[in-house]
Amino acid sequence: MLAALDAARDALATGDVPIGAVVVDPAGTVLGTGRNVREAEADPTGHAEVVALRAAARDRGEWRLDGCTLVVTLEPCTMCAGAAVLSRVDRIVFGAWDAKAGAVGSLWDVVRDRRLNHRPEVVAGVLEAEAAGLLEKFFADRR
Repeated sequence: MLAALDAARDALATGDVPIGAVVVDPAGTVLGTGRNVREAEADPTGHAEVVALRAAARDRGEWRLDGCTLVVTLEPCTMCAGAAVLSRVDRIVFGAWDAKAGAVGSLWDVVRDRRLNHRPEVVAGVLEAEAAGLLEKFFADRR
């Protein structure tokens, strides 16, 4: 989570919402890192999770990320939760809950839908105060 928080802080330099993500393999080696790049790259799919999943798949040389863990500072949205399911990560670890758009237990629970062929384990609230604090400061500075 500390590496994801560092990536989130990097997003601030481009005016992006400070969300960061990493994908680690079973040994804990980071395979991919991502941060929000929607503003920096004018990309509506430029969410930290998608960026990290793409980087990990490139590193691994395949799209299946079985055995891996996606670690992200904010509860994934529907797009990112779906991407995690489709990439076959074994688990999703996140920091802060997202009551407005969270799809891993808050507003929706995409990853635990029994109709899907893959359901990753979810670990929530890891370094929640730090992750939430970054977001709160970011939005407070814009109001």
